Amino acid sequence: MPSLRRHLPQYLMIAPFVVLFVAFFLYPIVSGFYYSFHDWNGVDAPRFIGLANYEKLLGSRDFGRAMGNLATYISITVPLGILVAFGLALLVDSFTGRWASFFRNAYFVPVVLPAFLAATIWRWIYAPNFGLLNMILGWFGIPSINFLNDTDSMIYALIAVDVWVSAGFNMVIFLAGLKNIPGELYEAARLDGANKWQQIVHITVPMLGPVMFFVITYSIISAMQVFDKPWLLTGSSFAEYGGRRGALLFPVMDMMGRAFGEVHFGEAAAYGFLLTVAIILLTLASFAVRKWRRS
Repeated sequence: MPSLRRHLPQYLMIAPFVVLFVAFFLYPIVSGFYYSFHDWNGVDAPRFIGLANYEKLLGSRDFGRAMGNLATYISITVPLGILVAFGLALLVDSFTGRWASFFRNAYFVPVVLPAFLAATIWRWIYAPNFGLLNMILGWFGIPSINFLNDTDSMIYALIAVDVWVSAGFNMVIFLAGLKNIPGELYEAARLDGANKWQQIVHITVPMLGPVMFFVITYSIISAMQVFDKPWLLTGSSFAEYGGRRGALLFPVMDMMGRAFGEVHFGEAAAYGFLLTVAIILLTLASFAVRKWRRS
C-alpha cells in the first residue's frame, strides 16, 4: 500500500490510456473471439456452435474472392504508393521557401478530403459518358471505358484513387526523414563525383531505412483494412456490395455485409478475428525482417 500511495500520481496519469486501450482495443478483440464461436443475430442470446463460423467462412466463395482482391490490391498499391510518395518528397524537398510550402500543402490536400468527396470526384473522373478520363482517352480515339463497372479495370481504378489519397501522408513522413539527413553527406558525395541518382541510391534510401520501414508497415496495415473507397466508388449498400461480380469485394466490406446485411454477427466476428490475427502476424513479421536485416 505505501508503494501504491507513492506511485499514485503516475498510475493516475496512465489510467486514461489503460481505460481507452481496454475499452476500444482489448475488449473488442476478446468479445469478438467469444462471439466467433456463436450463432448470434445481435438480439437473441448467442448460441454456441463451435468452429462452424470459421468453417463456413473459409469455405465461402466470397471470402476467397475478397482475399484474392486484397492480395492484388496490396501487391500493387503499397509499392506504387510508396514510390509515388517518395518521388513527391524528393520533388518538394528540392524547392525552398513559398514553393516548397505550396507543393507540400497541395499534395497533402487529398489526405484531408472527406472520403465521400474524394469518391465523388473520382466517380466523375471515371464516368463512362462525360468523365474527364474518358474525355482524354477520346482525344486519342480510344473508346469509352466504364472503369467502375468493368471487372478488368475496377481494381486498378481503385488503386489509382488510393495512391492519390495516401501519397500526401507518406510524402510528409518522407520529408521529415529527408530533413534529418546531414547535408555534409551529399556534399562529400558531390565532391567524389556522384550524380543525383547515385546520391539517392547510396545516401538517401539507406538513411531513410527506419522511415521506410514505418511507411511500408503502415501502408500494409491500412491496405488490409480498406473499406470506404471501394464501398463509395461502387455505390454499395448492405444489400449489394463489392461491385460487379465482386471485383471490388474486400475483407472488411464482406465482414460488414455479413454483420449488418445478413445479420450474422457470429460470422462477422470470426471474420474480424481472422483479419486481426493476420494484421498482427504481418506486423510482427515486418519487425522480424527489420531486426534480421539490421543484424
